[in-house]
Amino acid sequence: MPEVKPIRVALLGCGTVGTEVVRLLTDQAEDLTQRIGAPVELAGIAVRRPNKHRDVPEHLLTTDAAALVASDDVDVIVEVIGGIEPTRGLLLDALKAGKSVVTANKALLAEHGPDLFEAADSSGADLYFEAAVAGAIPLLRPLRESLAGDRITRVMGIVNGTTNFILSAMDATGAGYGETLEEASRLGYAEADPTADVDGFDAASKAAILASLAFHTRVTAADVYREGIRAVSAADIAAAKGLGRTVKLLAICERVVAPSGQESVAVRVHPAMIPRTHPLASVNGAFNAVFVEADAAGEMMFYGQGAGGAPTASAVVGDLVAVARNKVASGRGPRESAYAALPVQPMGNTPTRYHISLDVADKPGVLSQVAAVFAEHHVSIAAVRQEGRVEDASLVIVTHAATDAALRSTVDKIGGLPVVREVVSVMRVEGEE
Repeated sequence: MPEVKPIRVALLGCGTVGTEVVRLLTDQAEDLTQRIGAPVELAGIAVRRPNKHRDVPEHLLTTDAAALVASDDVDVIVEVIGGIEPTRGLLLDALKAGKSVVTANKALLAEHGPDLFEAADSSGADLYFEAAVAGAIPLLRPLRESLAGDRITRVMGIVNGTTNFILSAMDATGAGYGETLEEASRLGYAEADPTADVDGFDAASKAAILASLAFHTRVTAADVYREGIRAVSAADIAAAKGLGRTVKLLAICERVVAPSGQESVAVRVHPAMIPRTHPLASVNGAFNAVFVEADAAGEMMFYGQGAGGAPTASAVVGDLVAVARNKVASGRGPRESAYAALPVQPMGNTPTRYHISLDVADKPGVLSQVAAVFAEHHVSIAAVRQEGRVEDASLVIVTHAATDAALRSTVDKIGGLPVVREVVSVMRVEGEE
């Protein structure tokens, strides 16, 4: 039999994930050859500081990423650098040259995915990105391929391990946000600058990718409504426990059908109280899980390690195997599917439910005044509970579903009532009413 030509791979970045990719390609070289039908060889590794990578063969290291991408000796680009530039330009150059790309870069895909897909389509190259959302969990390929014959109606999940670790610890210990964040940093679950995680930017990028795949519509990070977890207090966690719920930072992507029959897409990231009986409620620590609902397949949950060098590298190498198989067979992977082009619904028009805690004066007529504001804004109250007396009097209200704009207007007006000393907290509620 004729000798099979190796698949030559350029690796951009060799940090935590990249180092694990190199290890997997080395340790599993023989198995990968059998699975692909051709050997995989590293053509080079682009890094900023070669002297920091003593465990990697020196002859593979280069600081010239552009030259490595442009090399005629490279078939596939694996990108684990992160960031937008210069990564965007490097991957566009690779795709335009017909070189397939495997990337873990959720921020780039959420902001510039259409540009990358168009470049891949024009040249016939593959663009795979399983590791961009939920680490090792096989999630994007099921949405992109396995469920391609179904109609997905909702995707809801925990897609950021740092925030899930913090909220899980707050629930378990009763501690506040600040001290729990410090503990997460000490244990290595939070970055020195945790902004991308705790303010929801990371989850918003992932939500944009999930919504794009699930609903065959181009959704960018800018389309995603975003709230982080900085404002979640120990009192919020305790209130959720009192209702038989827990608090999670959720990425929620929904297909919304108006009374007229017009469909749109709602995509949001925010903390929410969910029932402890919901499958996502038992997902603790730094783990991720995504709950998918589809017309024919019903309800499914994907669970596993959502971050870390080895888990993420597993997804990267899985994509590399798929891309390499396509090259050996002279085939192509799935293309971008954005034919539906559904409009993205503003958050204000999206139906949600609120849990509202009010510090109120303990005197007759307080509840009737508050209830009148809800009625004025056509928001129905599902449950109400008054706690304490005199200076410690509080009112806790859970609503039925209403548009987020109506609920926000209701809260704003209640805050101005003379009988309301303070709107202590407002949190959205998901799950069964």
